[in-house]
Amino acid sequence: MKAESLRRSLFFDGLPEEDLNWLLSKTEEVSVQAGTLLMEEGTPGDALYLVLDGEFEITKRSGGQEVVLAARGPSELLGELALLEQAPRSASVRALKDGRLLKIGGADFQKLLSSSPSAALAILHTVTSRLRNTESMLRQHEKMAALGTLAAGVAHELNNPAAAVRRSSAQLREILGRYQRLDTELSSLAVSLSQREVLSSVSEALMKGESPEWRLDPLTRSDQEGNLQSWLEEMGVDQAWELAPPLVSFGLSAEKLGNLSRDFSPEQFHSMVQWIGARCSAYALLKEIGEGAERISEIVKAVKSYSYLDQAPIQEIDVHDGLENTLVLLRHKIKHGVHVIRQYAPDLPHIEAYASELNQVWTNIIDNALDAMEEQGELILRTFGQKGQITVEICDTGPGIPIEIQPRIFDPFFTTKPPGVGTGLGLHISYNIVVHKHHGEIKVASRPGGTCFQVTLPEQMMRDQHP
Repeated sequence: MKAESLRRSLFFDGLPEEDLNWLLSKTEEVSVQAGTLLMEEGTPGDALYLVLDGEFEITKRSGGQEVVLAARGPSELLGELALLEQAPRSASVRALKDGRLLKIGGADFQKLLSSSPSAALAILHTVTSRLRNTESMLRQHEKMAALGTLAAGVAHELNNPAAAVRRSSAQLREILGRYQRLDTELSSLAVSLSQREVLSSVSEALMKGESPEWRLDPLTRSDQEGNLQSWLEEMGVDQAWELAPPLVSFGLSAEKLGNLSRDFSPEQFHSMVQWIGARCSAYALLKEIGEGAERISEIVKAVKSYSYLDQAPIQEIDVHDGLENTLVLLRHKIKHGVHVIRQYAPDLPHIEAYASELNQVWTNIIDNALDAMEEQGELILRTFGQKGQITVEICDTGPGIPIEIQPRIFDPFFTTKPPGVGTGLGLHISYNIVVHKHHGEIKVASRPGGTCFQVTLPEQMMRDQHP
């Protein structure tokens, strides 16, 4: 039975009878029940298993979730990759049904590979196929996870201006109702033609005049509001505390309003100040609505530019635009305590590139930098061009990458993050996009207190490559 199972397996097909008998003498039959965890990701790999009966599920942690990579049945191997790499298990294996397996120790497996070329070739073919399949599935999962993260960030960024627009529009509806009542009230006070002309000139000045609100420092603004409120109370104007802020926002002071008061009776003046205050509040709310809508438009434009929707794969792009769009999409992580320093070359030439994929590179590197700094520190973006190439440097003030692991950071599945956080494919994907797809170069220099990724890209792409 064991010999037949070995012969049915592609891994051992063609083994000489002598090698097959030797291997059989080294195997140990293992029985497992459904639900049993046969291998756990991250544990040492000391043996591999040939499935005799049953079904086994292979999973890998990614982004806090268990991603199902494959299911294995009779005559298939489990756990060979860890033995070949002399590395911890890269995935977990759990029995879906009661099953039996042949356990082959690591030392015996290595001896078999050294003595049997056919077994070594079969293992190489299988491992290569499984690596491609695993990486493909995890890349897709990581892209979806990254898309979800970006979508959550964009939703967060959109929520603030959208809430501001909604709040301001509700307030504007109330202000317009009050303004209409005040306009009717002012008309009932027998306002003369000359007084109407004064009101009209005030209204035009408010419409044309640019609010000095943003030019006033908080202390000066507070003083002016306090002075105007006191003056309005002395003049007997109701709700002076509510009127003072919008009036100051549009440059009105006690002196200017005092000049207007000479043209109106006390009763008319009280209504006029309320009327002017309502107009100022309405204009201020319109400004807030405009700014909120502009902010929403900016985010939508950044998302569209980031993905380069409905555009050809290869385009002539401005790298600075891609970096800025990426910063917009990651702003929810940046604004907590990261200071962005831009050192852009003013004459940086445009380059030919797969634009959306290049933006994925910037996202992976910048997102890693923000995680490393724990969202507190400096993010430095630097660009320069030379001899038909452009270079982008993305640096951070995080703790740095230990020197002993720096040569491995672009390897597939390698990660310094805790188990279940990430797949270890972000920098591997970035490497493939930069080096294989754009014929560029990506390097890293790191020390305690800082890490700098340097991406060099040609201005012109080779025309014989394909997406």
